[in-house]
Amino acid sequence: MSRPKKSGYRPRRGKTKSKPTSNLPTVSVIPLGGVGEVGKNMLVIEYGDDIIVIDSGVKFPGEELLGIDLVIPDITYLVQNADRVRGIFLTHGHEDHIGGLPFTLKQIQVPVYGTRLTLGLVKNKLTEHGLIREAKLHEITADDVVNVGAFQLEFFRVNHSIPDGIGIAIRTPAGLIVHSGDFKLDQTPVDDKVLEFSKLARYGDEGVLLFICDSTNVERPGYTPSERTVGDTFRSVFAKTDSRIIIATFASNVHRIQQVIDTAAEFNRKVAVVGRSMVTVVDVSQQLGYLNIPRGMLIEAEEIDRLPDNQVTIITTGSQGEPMAALTRMATNNHRQVAIRQGDTVIISATPIPGNEKLVSRTIDNLFRIGADVVYKEVANVHVSGHAAQQEIKLMLNFLRPKYVIPFHGEYRHQATFAKLGQTMGIPDEHILRVNIGERYELNEEMVQLTGTVEAGSVMVDGIGVGDVGNIVLRDRHHLAQDGVVIAVVTIDKENGNVLAGPDLVSRGFVFVREAGDMLGEAKSRVKEALTGRNTGTTEWSVLKNLIRDTLNEFFYQKTKRRPIVLPIIMEI
Repeated sequence: MSRPKKSGYRPRRGKTKSKPTSNLPTVSVIPLGGVGEVGKNMLVIEYGDDIIVIDSGVKFPGEELLGIDLVIPDITYLVQNADRVRGIFLTHGHEDHIGGLPFTLKQIQVPVYGTRLTLGLVKNKLTEHGLIREAKLHEITADDVVNVGAFQLEFFRVNHSIPDGIGIAIRTPAGLIVHSGDFKLDQTPVDDKVLEFSKLARYGDEGVLLFICDSTNVERPGYTPSERTVGDTFRSVFAKTDSRIIIATFASNVHRIQQVIDTAAEFNRKVAVVGRSMVTVVDVSQQLGYLNIPRGMLIEAEEIDRLPDNQVTIITTGSQGEPMAALTRMATNNHRQVAIRQGDTVIISATPIPGNEKLVSRTIDNLFRIGADVVYKEVANVHVSGHAAQQEIKLMLNFLRPKYVIPFHGEYRHQATFAKLGQTMGIPDEHILRVNIGERYELNEEMVQLTGTVEAGSVMVDGIGVGDVGNIVLRDRHHLAQDGVVIAVVTIDKENGNVLAGPDLVSRGFVFVREAGDMLGEAKSRVKEALTGRNTGTTEWSVLKNLIRDTLNEFFYQKTKRRPIVLPIIMEI
């Protein structure tokens, strides 16, 4: 394959075509989440008897997962090989990278490595789950080197939408693997800590066998703007506003929170923090030194009404329009401490996550109805992404010059777009691996091969139940949501099976009883006829329940073209 002459990419020498076998040692990579999807990131790297895990995240459910709270990776493979797992290494403190850790540590007891802020957020989670005393947490910095089993791990600082993010360079007997973590190349970060380009160049000169690259924004041309550009928008809004200013953003975006605090200080405003997750992150970040808040600036929510409007700024959750989040409840006058008033200025400093667009739009509409002035992404530069766009990804590829690449943290369309991008830089298509969850790829300098799969997938968390909701339960929930339920109660003689009372029908989510009384009355008659017309002497519950269910299913479909769930209840006397 010819390579574009203008590309800065200089591929390392090696055979383009994979060999079926090789005498060189091989390392395995097995994604348990985070590929073909955005969320629940977890990657297994295995050599011989040693396993390390990168991240342990969650994914938030879509509308199709009715009632589900969280989705976590299936870690059956790790449980089966718990004695071989040497550690879990966390790239940063976002939920899609650390949110599943408590559920993982309930099943396998292994050391966990992370930077200071990441572990600060992890400790809160483990405390809530009652796991903090048994947890083996090891704080690392970007300058550390960790040896576990056959692996040597180095770390490099990256820019993202949360401080203390790292990428990981993993030396294995088969070659060097570089994991980018979530990253972008911010030349003017809020904390003045730029990505460590010198380390990337060194890894490229050493020779990178595999690069695992964040592909979230691979569809976006150019560069991702600096986080500081959002601060410019904040100053512009603050300068022309005399009312209260309410800013909703992601709780984990500590740099965004710092810019709000800096701007509020510049305009002599106090700051109140509202929303459970926001309060937690601000407390942890301030304690660990990642937030610089002037003394006396923070006020409690109860103090907001005691100050003039032009001296109040509120930082809150709810940028995604979540029904129970603070901003959503403020906009509907359901928040016990704060309600949006006419004249307030509300800044929604976030972009809707795919699937949340309707929720965010509804919140914006509610805010406008109250009389608030709403500033959001369509009208101002109030948010920038924490992920690299195309030119930043190209720069990373040019620094590292990997033999193989796995695009991760993206859906299949991101993988496909990444492959096209890589080909423009001279990377052979077969060297860009479009991996699926659970697939085991073995590779070394001479070959890459899909050698099998492990048990993997998604586990649903519903309340305190983990994994007890599966496809059958979800199917029933969809059925109930679409057609409702009818309960049929019949009392029979225990000796001969004769009907003594009923049937009585109770309907929920199917028809309004007052308006459909005639139809339900006819349904009762049909059931009674079916029961009295059967062979006498039958008292077998399964036979009677099937008869009731079949009779009502047929009748309701004829009358309504709907199929509610029919639950027969039989009582014997």
